Amino acid sequence: MPTPFASGLQKLTEFLTPNAEQPKAPISIGLALGSGGANGLAHIAILQVFDELGIVPDRITGTSIGAVIGGLYAAGLSAQQIREIFAAVAGSPLDAFSGLAKSDVKLAKLLRFWRGGAGLLDSSGFLHVLAAHIRPRTFAELRIPLTVVATDYWTADMVSISDGNLFRAIEASMAVPGLFTPVRHGEHLLIDGGTSNPLPFDLLQGEVDLVIAVDVSGNHQPNNGQELGMSDMLFNSFKIMQQSITRQALRNQPPDILIRPEAPGVRLAHFHRINEILEHAKPAAATLRELLMEQVVEHESI
Repeated sequence: MPTPFASGLQKLTEFLTPNAEQPKAPISIGLALGSGGANGLAHIAILQVFDELGIVPDRITGTSIGAVIGGLYAAGLSAQQIREIFAAVAGSPLDAFSGLAKSDVKLAKLLRFWRGGAGLLDSSGFLHVLAAHIRPRTFAELRIPLTVVATDYWTADMVSISDGNLFRAIEASMAVPGLFTPVRHGEHLLIDGGTSNPLPFDLLQGEVDLVIAVDVSGNHQPNNGQELGMSDMLFNSFKIMQQSITRQALRNQPPDILIRPEAPGVRLAHFHRINEILEHAKPAAATLRELLMEQVVEHESI
């Protein structure tokens, strides 16, 4: 059975094979950026490949951290600019979120982040940081069509958002249950999209010629007998759930190209390890770069 990468290469070859009877049309590319907490910073390395090759995806879908980074990119920021934002974040809920990664964190320390409602952390400060770097405030203003994925708390159904307030949608998509307050959106009460569709490549299938999915959920690794803390259980349980959902989705109808950056030892809240995460993402980025250079760029130059 061909791998997703192999099937993607075959599909690209079919699109790029000259046909004497009809002119060759450019292929459209859809990019799905998955959920995965801090490991999702690897999406920046993938976007860097598109920037270096001068290729702009025709559509982007994103869940949780994939929605955050996908939203910034769709708004017109480069991968380098997005990297600088995350590297410079200070004094926002993102830092508090990173602090929860310590397994010895005490309940009293968690409570100081409480803002009321159904979550320990308030994401508004972080969203304001993001908003200060881009002009678009709605989906209609984006340079690349974007779909953000969240989950209806009451029905457990996936909710895809592609119009209206951009940051409200991103806030909903990253509303990790118990950490961030759910977001009301019309009749829905929305939580993190990773609870229903962590890798939303299916929303691109049938809409574009080539679907590229970036799975940043990582591998579930033993901790060599170390005692598990409260946050370890919280984050790893959420990670296991996302991996299970993604495995099932990949069995049904996989994307044309599946990229899986790995960052061993990085947990969902380790945003402070951005340089390490991006370093580990280089092999995955190189794989994608090779395919795009040999096929898409060559095609466009003819």
